[in-house]
Parts: sequence; C-alpha cells; structure tokens
Amino acid sequence: MGMSSLKALKYVVFFFNLLFWVSGCTILGFGIYFLINNSFGVLFYNLPFLTVGNVVVIVGSIIMVIAFLGCMGSIKENKCLLMSFFVLLLFILLIEVIVAILLFVYEQKIDEYVANDLNQSIRRYNSDNNTKMAWDGIQQYLECCGVNGTSNWNGRPPESCPKDDDTKGCYLKAKLWFHSNFLYVGILIIGVCVIQVLGMSFALTLNCQIEKNSQSLGI
Repeated sequence: MGMSSLKALKYVVFFFNLLFWVSGCTILGFGIYFLINNSFGVLFYNLPFLTVGNVVVIVGSIIMVIAFLGCMGSIKENKCLLMSFFVLLLFILLIEVIVAILLFVYEQKIDEYVANDLNQSIRRYNSDNNTKMAWDGIQQYLECCGVNGTSNWNGRPPESCPKDDDTKGCYLKAKLWFHSNFLYVGILIIGVCVIQVLGMSFALTLNCQIEKNSQSLGI
C-alpha cells in the first residue's frame, strides 16, 4: 500500500469516527437534558440508577471517547491510540455477545424478574414522585396500563391510563412490540456489530501500514 492509499485510509478512518463523535455528542446532550429536566423517572424499584437519562449519558460518553481515540489515532497516525480504539471496540463487541447469550439462556428468569420489579414499582406510585413520573410517561406513550393490565392498580387506574377497558399492560405491550419488530431490531443490532467490526478492521489495517511505512523509512 503506497503513501496515497495510506492517506486515503487515514482520512476514511478519521471521518468515520468524526461522524460517530458528533453522534455521541448529540446523544450526550439529550441525556443531560433528560437529567436536568428529570423527563423520565425511575421505573425499576431495585435498579434506581437505571433511568433513561443515565443510560443515554453513559452511551453518549462511551461513543464520544472511543470515536475521539479513533479520530486522533488516525489523523496523527498514532499506533497507541489506534490500538486503544481497536481494543475498546473489541471489548464492547465481546460484552454485547455475552449479554446476548445471557439474555437468550436466562430469558424466562429475566422476564419474571422484570415483571416482579415492575409490580413492586407500581406499589410506590403514590409515594415516590420519580416512579409516578415514569409510569405516567410510559402509559401515555405506549397507551397501556399497568404491567399486565388495569387490574395491577388494585382500584382506580391513574389518569395516564387509557379509558378503554381492554387496554393491554405496558410490559405485555412492550413485549408484543418487540416480537412484531424483531426483524428490524435484529437488523439494527447486526448493523451496529458490522460497523464495529469495520472500525476495528480499518484501525488494525491503518496501524499495520503505519508500522510498515515506519520500517521502510527507518524510523
């Protein structure tokens, strides 16, 4: 690979990561907005830190850091930064695979755990404002009521529940949505994995070519 090809690859990796760095900044901005305005409350009783704002901030921050390493490593032709970028992408890819396997193996147990935790959070609806905000938001957005239906509220459902007596529960409706859109979710996940593998391949190829050019120049 000549110098012109190396330069082309370098800028491909740079703009590839620059795009994701901007995306990470945008995601982080939304996460901070959610945290400041407390737009979404706490839905899971045993996982109070698992809020939309926290998750979005963490995801945005990770994307920003990894993309920054890719940008600087490519434009500066820094092998250390490129290998750090490669290792982080590989680490995240392995975590995604492990999580997917665990979700598949323990699907029923996770299903029971989530349902039980949601039922516990319903009991805190009138005593905890964050829980109330979370349930009102999800019931209005998904047009659902309770975990499995209106019966979960043990009395009169809150105003955020639809008035229809045949309204489905939020957890049931979320699962139905997931199953009906499984193909699109799968394509999205595969797309993310492909992008990660491409990023790793570009970084490794660029790193090897920088090494070869350094050796040829006697550096």
